[in-house]
Parts: sequence; structure tokens; C-alpha cells
Amino acid sequence: MANNANLNTAASPKSTVKVSSKSPIQIITDAFKSNVRQYAMIMALMVIWIFFTIVTNGIFITSRNLSNLFLQCAATAIAACGMVLVMVAGHIDLSVGSFVGFTGAIAAVLMAKMGWGSVGAIVVTLAVGLILGVWQGFWVAYGKVPAFIVTLAGFLAFRGGVIAITGGNSIGPMQGGFKQIGQGYLPKMTNLPFHDTSALIGLIFIICYLVFEINKRRSRIKYGFEVLPMSLQLARMLGGSLIIAVVVGIMVSYMGIPYAVLLLIGIVVLFTIIAEKTTFGRYVYAIGGNKEAARLSGININKVNMMIFVLMGLLSTIAGIVYTARLNAATGSAGTNMELDAIASAVIGGTSTLGGAGTIYGCIIGALVMGSLDNGMSLMNADVAAQFVVKGMILLLAVWFDITFSKKG
Repeated sequence: MANNANLNTAASPKSTVKVSSKSPIQIITDAFKSNVRQYAMIMALMVIWIFFTIVTNGIFITSRNLSNLFLQCAATAIAACGMVLVMVAGHIDLSVGSFVGFTGAIAAVLMAKMGWGSVGAIVVTLAVGLILGVWQGFWVAYGKVPAFIVTLAGFLAFRGGVIAITGGNSIGPMQGGFKQIGQGYLPKMTNLPFHDTSALIGLIFIICYLVFEINKRRSRIKYGFEVLPMSLQLARMLGGSLIIAVVVGIMVSYMGIPYAVLLLIGIVVLFTIIAEKTTFGRYVYAIGGNKEAARLSGININKVNMMIFVLMGLLSTIAGIVYTARLNAATGSAGTNMELDAIASAVIGGTSTLGGAGTIYGCIIGALVMGSLDNGMSLMNADVAAQFVVKGMILLLAVWFDITFSKKG
């Protein structure tokens, strides 16, 4: 009873609890309708996992394979987080793959050929990525050149830069500390049969999630908004906790949480806050929803567009570092087609191609869908051509679904 009272008590003693009068089924139905794209993609991901588990005789669903899948998706998912902001604002970025390859090659040259330490190489690489983001942002925001053209030019120029730096050869290996970013796992603290450090972090994630849900409910009560009945609220909290436990448990039963996945989680949390809780984030959605209305309301559209591409440059550089660290080398083909995977991840995760709608966490589902298709078909020894065809059809269906849903909305 005490716990229920805490959940239902607002900061002000005069606040009254407005519990939804709808039936549990109607509440669940309404929630599904309001987030149909995200829920549909989650169900699609589950169907994909079940299918590949059956056709690979259970190999796909093993903790080793799923843990490796999460690690393989990290670089694409990081780039996709930036792509969400770009697309929400009504733009597109075709330079991501070449950007990832170019910045990764810079880091490789600094370490493998010039003898720089990991920290120095990472700092310089991030600085280069920010400068390139400023360059592209300037042409979009102040040069008034469409982002499609600016980033297409970047796609060609950065790919040329990759080829020039690498000479078409592999540059490596990377230093141990740098390599750990893409290949390393959190160390264990004890000799327990499971990965104790990762289990502890998973428990912290669950506690943070529960605290977030409780504070969110209290805030809604404080400002007089409707809240879920306590039974549904507890069921939601339990369901969310179980999802976190399952995902972390997969990694705990193998080698623990990879550093790259931990970095991705931090980026998702940070950019979710930026997108949903800051003035800048609200401006991005406003510009994508109605650019003219945003301008008339006093939003500095040029400044916001500039910052979007600066952040895109930063995230593409981080993705380049993770990608190069995982491969332990830079190659002339590094990052090829990653822009397509990043765009597909954003769209599949619910980001509208028309602008104005999308979530950071949604693109993670999209990245897992794309990564699962690659991983599952590789386990099936499917032809590379078939993999491209399937991924293309998935993207086409996702865009069709987005346009259809937007028209009905």
C-alpha cells in the first residue's frame, strides 16, 4: 500500500489523481495506435528472430550470436541516431558511409603510421569530424544548397579521401586501447560463473528505468494529466524491466557488455534527452513539421540546421572510430553502404520520410532489424545478392508503411 501511495502522490498535496477511465484493452489499443510504427517494427523484429532461429536450427538465438549481433550493429546504430535528427528536420545525409570510412582512416594513419597514442588520435579524429560537420552544415544552412546535394558531394569527396589515405590497402593494426573500443568487453570483478560487472550494470539500468517511470507518473499527476491505472502501470514497469533483463542477460551469459554497446547506450540516452527535453530538440521537430510556421514563430532555422549537421558529423566520426576499432584496420571500402543502413534504420524505427516525426530509440530497433537480416542470412549462407534484395524490399515496405500511416494520420 505504501508503494502505491508513493506512486500516486504528487509534489503538491492538493493534486488529484486522474486515473484513465478506459478499459485496459482500450488503453493498450490506443497506445498501439498512437505508436503503431514502433510496435509494428518490434513485432517484425521478433518474427525475423523466430524465423532465423528455426532455419538455423537455433544457432541464431544463441547468446554468442546475439551478443555479436549487438556489437556488429553498434556503429550503424550510432550513425542512425544522428540520421534521425537530420530526417526529422526534413533533410537527408548521403555522406555517412564515406564519412565513417574517412574519419576511421584518419585515426588509423595517426596510430599505425605516425605512432600516435589512442587518446591523441581519437581527439584529432573527433576534431576533424566536427570540422567536416561544420562544412556540410554551412552549405545546407547558409549556402542554401539542398542537403541531398551537399551530402552527395560529401559522399564522393570523403570516399576519394579514404582511397587517397589508404591507397586501397588496409592500415593497421590499431593500438590495444583503441581496439578495445570496438572489440573489448567490460572486465569481470569476481570468478562467478556469469559476468558479474555486466549483471550489476543491468540492475542499475532497471533501477534507473523504474525511477524514471515513477517520476514521470508523479509529474503527470502534479500537472493534472491522466495516468494509467496502477495495475497497468505496474505491468508496464514489469514489462520494461524484463526487456532490459533479457537484453542484458544475453550479453551476461556470453562475455558481458561490449564497450561499443555501452557507448551506444550512452549516446541513445543523451540524444533522446536532446531531442525530447531541450529547446533545440523541439526546434528540430518544429522545422520538420512545418518550416514556414517555425520561421514565423521566431526559430533561427539556419542555426538549428547548422547544429544538426555538426552533431551528425560528430556521431559519424564516433561511428567511424567504433567501426575501425572493431575491424582493427582501416580499408578503402570501409563504411561502404553504411549511409543506406543508417537511413533504413531510422525509417524502419519510425522516423518519417516527410519530416517532423521520429525517435532516437526507434532507430535502434531499425538497426537491429537490418543487422538481424545480415546476420541471419549469413548464417544461412544466403547469396550476397539476395541479402541486398531482401534489405531493399524491407526498406521499401517501411517507407510505404510510413507514407500510408502519415496520410491516415
